[in-house]
Amino acid sequence: MANVSVAAEWQLLYNRYYRKPEIYQMKWKHIDLSRNKVACAPFGGPIAVIRDDSKIVQLYGESALRKLRIFSSSGVLLSETVWKHPGGRLIGMSWTDDQTLVCIVRDGTVFRYNIHGELLEPNSPFSLGPEVFQQTVKECVFWGNGVVCVTMAGQLFCVPDFKNLTRTVKLADPGIEAVEDEEDEGFAGMRCVAVIEPQYTMSGNVEVLIGVGDGLISVDEDGLQPLAVGLVPGPLQKMVVSPNGKFLAMFTHDGRIVVANMDFSQIFIDYACESVLPPEQLVWCALDTVLAYWDDMLLMVGPNDDPIRYFYDEPIVLIPECDGVRILSNTCMEFLHRVPDSTVSIFKIGSTSPAALLYDALDHFDRRSAKADENLRLIRGSLPEAVEACVDGAGHEYNVSRQRTLLRAASYGQAFCSNFERNRIQEMCKTLRVLNFVRDHEIGIPLSIQQYKLLTASVLIGRLINSHHHLLALRISEYLGMNQEVVIMHWACSKITASLTIPDATLLEILLDKLKLCKAISYAAVAAHADKSGRRKLAAMLVEHEPRSSKQVPLLLSIGEEDTALIKATESGDTDLVYLVVFHIWHKRPALEFFGTIQARPLARDLFVSYARCYEHEFLKDFFLSIGQLHEVAFLLWKESWELGKNPMASRGSPLHGPRIKLIEKAQSLFSETKEHNFESKAAEEHAKLLRMQHELEVTTKQAIFVDSSISDTIRTCIVLGYNQAASKVQKEFKVSEKRWYWLKVFALATIRNWEALEKFSKEKRPPIGYRPFVEACIDADEKSEALKYIPKLADPRERAEAYARIGMAKEAADAASQAKDGELLGRLKLTFAQNAAASSIFDTLRDRLSFQGVT
Repeated sequence: MANVSVAAEWQLLYNRYYRKPEIYQMKWKHIDLSRNKVACAPFGGPIAVIRDDSKIVQLYGESALRKLRIFSSSGVLLSETVWKHPGGRLIGMSWTDDQTLVCIVRDGTVFRYNIHGELLEPNSPFSLGPEVFQQTVKECVFWGNGVVCVTMAGQLFCVPDFKNLTRTVKLADPGIEAVEDEEDEGFAGMRCVAVIEPQYTMSGNVEVLIGVGDGLISVDEDGLQPLAVGLVPGPLQKMVVSPNGKFLAMFTHDGRIVVANMDFSQIFIDYACESVLPPEQLVWCALDTVLAYWDDMLLMVGPNDDPIRYFYDEPIVLIPECDGVRILSNTCMEFLHRVPDSTVSIFKIGSTSPAALLYDALDHFDRRSAKADENLRLIRGSLPEAVEACVDGAGHEYNVSRQRTLLRAASYGQAFCSNFERNRIQEMCKTLRVLNFVRDHEIGIPLSIQQYKLLTASVLIGRLINSHHHLLALRISEYLGMNQEVVIMHWACSKITASLTIPDATLLEILLDKLKLCKAISYAAVAAHADKSGRRKLAAMLVEHEPRSSKQVPLLLSIGEEDTALIKATESGDTDLVYLVVFHIWHKRPALEFFGTIQARPLARDLFVSYARCYEHEFLKDFFLSIGQLHEVAFLLWKESWELGKNPMASRGSPLHGPRIKLIEKAQSLFSETKEHNFESKAAEEHAKLLRMQHELEVTTKQAIFVDSSISDTIRTCIVLGYNQAASKVQKEFKVSEKRWYWLKVFALATIRNWEALEKFSKEKRPPIGYRPFVEACIDADEKSEALKYIPKLADPRERAEAYARIGMAKEAADAASQAKDGELLGRLKLTFAQNAAASSIFDTLRDRLSFQGVT
């Protein structure tokens, strides 16, 4: 009998069964769909209703204010708002994939609402553009996240994606005459419009099908082209593209419903209706059949058989779904869909399938009948298939009692089936529990199992929290083992928005009690929302609980808690965070206040100093002055003088030397104020003096070769250039020692090969450095004759011997070495003259003689 009662609800179309169970009795009151514009979201989404201002409406004593109302699919009022937008009549209204309500008025202005009736762009609504404003909108065809608008001038404009409202695309001109009467329902030559979604086109852009005259044209951005010339079945009054973009359902001028593929090479349905008046709605029921609705009849047409007719005494709205069509009326919500094969195999009258016998076996088992065992023996070989059919059938049921019975049948069969997946029933139980929860009247999301799988659990949870069903979303997340952080975060933000009268301390306790449920929860994100809601004190208290400095510090800065942010950043040890806070405070506070702030934090101070040394010298000098570190300012000034010296102009642009000298003198003055930097003070003083003298020398000689050279190089250069008096002045000013003076002058004179001056210099007095430097200078200049003037004056015979050897005088070298009585020296000198046999013999003779005398 159960099978009979279940199957009695079905209708047979060709070889497939369809059913239309009632899902809800609508909870709303005084809603007449015929007098309102209605937009219903797919996947059991919300319903938007607004009074149609083109019709005379009885107000039932309600306010004359026009209101936009949003209901759940069960008729529970979610929100309402007064419609007060100028711009002309509301032309089109539809829900996007993310449940944003899009409303387009006649002048092309787009208003977007969330599910709570709040405008998403309250101050600057999007406009379709000046052309649309001038031509005005006649018709809107929505799909997913886009829309095509037809203007009164017969032009087509497209918004490809409402998530990215940046541009309106004008499609090719279809060449259709403008409409003279804006109340006219059709266009001169344009009878109907349909859209092929971008995902189903070759170009990846939207294509618009327009019924023009007896034919059909396709329009996109690049142009237009006629489709299937001569194959289109006469003038079309209505058409709709299938959900997969492969088929086109049409209502012709002579009252026929025709379904063909997109190139019209094959006709699948051609049914002559009783009326030639076009239906109010023409939609697809999944991919199996087409529904046409007139004001009292719903006609379902399929291939090769008589249609199914449903009669209504009230207006209805058809809502296409992926697996059927929801039917909304003033009083109820129904779901028309194909009966699943598993359900047919179980409940079809007279069915003897394994699934039907298993279901029957459970009934006998409950009545303690032995026939239960008989049924199981009959289907033992097909028991896994029977169990699977019962599980699948349970998933497609809306009736909870029937779900339970089918799952019990599956569980009963599984007990005798060793090779059936053990988790299958458990997973189906989980899925059905979730579906039954969200199908409840108070929630009002009547998802089928196929819709649920396509939508996914995470998206469903997102929709629940957007509807403020946080507790249910949390329980489902926990039940399915999903991340609960998203739910708790959204709840916390919503709680803050809705609790304007609750004190901050009280609200903080409420929030923390729930936020602690998730260890990885972002307190910073909740605090940011609190700050955005105008509760800065609450935001500051919340952010204290954020364990991650990378999230905590930026938020502290945004809410004006710079000092706390600096403490947290330095405690974290993250130099990037410290720099972030330092730069923020730097640009926000007066200099002295900034200096005081970072001085108290060594890490922040050191990082600031490191950065400022490279890029902000002036500001860094102010900082050091403010904390009394004058020597640091002096070092900076000294460094600036060197940087100024690197300027290419400094080499011959003597005007730059003046500022350099002033910088060094200022540095010297600052060094002198601290006892610890006497050396630096003296060094800076001498540097300035040297630089001034070098500058004067460059002016005198007109050669830019003195500045930034050492004292020794300056003296040497003066002597080389013949400015001996200047060289002496440098020596006296910087107290260059007499020995260094001699060394410098000797080699300078040798460099310019002024041998006469060198000899004269050697005779002024006995050189304090001896005559060896004179010898080396001459030998280095390859002047042996000049060297011979000074070699005999060398007091040390060893030095004389080596000097003679360097200029190749073997005999003299040998004599000097013999005077030194140094056998080792003789050996070295012999090696020097290894190529000269006569010289070598002299050294051997002397060594032998020296050895003999030593023995004696």
